[in-house]
Amino acid sequence: MRRILIIEDEPNLALGLRANLEVEGYDVSVAESGEAALHSADAGRLDLVILDLMLPGIDGFEVLSRLRARGVDAPVLILSARADEIDKVRGFRAGADDYVTKPFGVMELLLRVQALLRRSSPESPSRQAWRFGDIEVDAERRSVLRAREEVALTPRAFELLLALLANAGAVMARHELLRTVWGYDSSVTTRTVDAHVAELRRKLEVNPAEPRHILTVHKVGYRLRT
Repeated sequence: MRRILIIEDEPNLALGLRANLEVEGYDVSVAESGEAALHSADAGRLDLVILDLMLPGIDGFEVLSRLRARGVDAPVLILSARADEIDKVRGFRAGADDYVTKPFGVMELLLRVQALLRRSSPESPSRQAWRFGDIEVDAERRSVLRAREEVALTPRAFELLLALLANAGAVMARHELLRTVWGYDSSVTTRTVDAHVAELRRKLEVNPAEPRHILTVHKVGYRLRT
């Protein structure tokens, strides 16, 4: 089981991240400060670190530098509200492998975690890609092609498509899609899911009024038929 350390001082966010990662089968621990994170890192091997920058005491940049100085070579994904380019550059120079800004989509985060773990394990399979009909989706590149022409999707619509693809053939209730794609944002309503599904149909279906792939399951949710 892959071991992931979340370094995050906001309890609700840390709890939500932990729950979603544990559902995916990871062994997850949480540290609410830089000092606690360094102690956890000394307790055993880590496969991945998810790191907030704004921590009490030692900030995330210093935590990252100390982890690398101690020989921790696990991939580090910075998860921060700091979106300025200078912060991203500083993070990568300190040894980060990826940088995600808040707010974020849970599905995108899970796929980035998977991508980092694949890159750190040579025996792991290649990046996630799907094809159905004349549609090609590359999760790592965040690209969608229809008949080999690029399709522009909003970030949330792309994350919704990934959630449906990851559960292709299965019915996904609207509340499941809300939790997976919008995460801890409780202000989002099920009507938002319907609006984003409509966007996907407009751009991916030959006839959006009679979809062949993104199907409605009456009074429940949606199902992707590949």
